This record gives sequence, C-alpha cells and structure tokens, in this order.
Amino acid sequence: MDSSLTDQQQDKYRSYLHGEGEKNTNWKLGAPPNYDTVNKLFEEGRTKIWPPASLEEKVQNLVKTWEMEMFNKISFPDYKSVKLQNFTVSVNGRKPLSLEESRKLGGGYNSFMQTTLPENLRGYNPAQETEHSSHLAFTTAFPRGFALEVSQVYSGPPTIVYKFRHWGYMEGPFKGHAPTGELVQLYGISIFEVDDEMKILKVEFFFDRGELLGGLMKGEKLASGTDQAALSCPFMRNTG
Repeated sequence: MDSSLTDQQQDKYRSYLHGEGEKNTNWKLGAPPNYDTVNKLFEEGRTKIWPPASLEEKVQNLVKTWEMEMFNKISFPDYKSVKLQNFTVSVNGRKPLSLEESRKLGGGYNSFMQTTLPENLRGYNPAQETEHSSHLAFTTAFPRGFALEVSQVYSGPPTIVYKFRHWGYMEGPFKGHAPTGELVQLYGISIFEVDDEMKILKVEFFFDRGELLGGLMKGEKLASGTDQAALSCPFMRNTG
C-alpha cells in the first residue's frame, strides 16, 4: 500500500483499495468504498484479535479484500486478489461458477443466496433480484454494515480451510419486515485454494442461508410501500 496515503485513506484490513495501483480501477460507486463504519463494528464485535502477521490475520485480510473486490469493482481485470484464469466460486456444493457466471446470477449477495426452495417459500427470492436490488436490500437492513471475522483457520495454503462469522444489527427494514435492532449472525466454513503468491484460484462456501434470513424476517410486516421508501436512503457506502 502507498505509504504516502493518509491514515484516513488507508484501510488496514483490505489491500487493493487505495494507492497508485488503483488509480485506473472502475468502482461501482465511482470511487473506492469507505469501510470506516463497518471496521468500527468489526473492532467492537469481533471475538478474536489475531497476532500481526499470523496466518489467521493474513487469511482474514485476504477474505475481506476478496469480498471488497467482488462487491465494488466493475472490471474483472481490476481484481487483484484472485487468479482470473480458471477462477471459480461455489456455495453449498453447487456447481462452481466463473466470475462471469456469478455476475449473471446477480453477483454479490444474490449469488450467495441461491436456493432450491419453491418460489412461494422464498422469503428472499434471488430469481427476482438484481445485483443492485440485492445490495440495497442487505445494506439497508444493516446500515452499519455486515462485519466479517475469521474465527478459526484449520489449514494453511495452498488449501486454506477456515471458519467465519458474519454479523450486523438489523436497524433497517428487509423485504417488508420492520427492523428489530437485534444482532443477526451467520456462521460458516470456507475453502480457499491459492497459488504461491496467495492469489485465490477457487472458493467454496458452506453455510445455512436460513440462519441469516431468519434473523432478518423476525420483525413485523410493514405496510405496503414502507420498505421501498427506506430503500431510497443512501446506505450503499457502508458496505460489509
């Protein structure tokens, strides 16, 4: 990272966000996202503080960097945490998808929330969401962000297996349900295959989407249209 950057411009948990190497990056919001709010949530709510330069810290920062690029960079060549050639990502044992295939499913949250449930039983239906609408839905529900920590690393490179925890406070509406203000958490296991430069070749995630959606749909049903009004609020910069 460019040492000439001010403390306010740097992000100590994510690489490839600022500096000379990102001067030509195409950002979805037109500029690098600001993670100050979710970093505060992370530091206040994490259960582990890993030693500097430890494997756990390196894995945690790699995951945060990868998520940042997946959610915020438009052009695949701007992804520097992954090896673009033959890269795939899969969720819960589903077919591995290329970056382009994942984007066609809506990318971001939407690609992680795919399900075989009948459509009439889907509290969140990825088939009806776009990348933009899914991002709005979750960032509105979590205005302070959806923090991530790596709580355990079971094996190191080239096959990194780790346990993760995502959490946030539901302080905004979600799909017609009123905010509860409660802590919502999601636990899971992930496998990263990396090369000698710690570039990610393959990602596998295993988690229960119902654990997340159950926490987001506990609130009472809102009057029709209330949720959409809230969605217009400018929460998108507090990304998870």
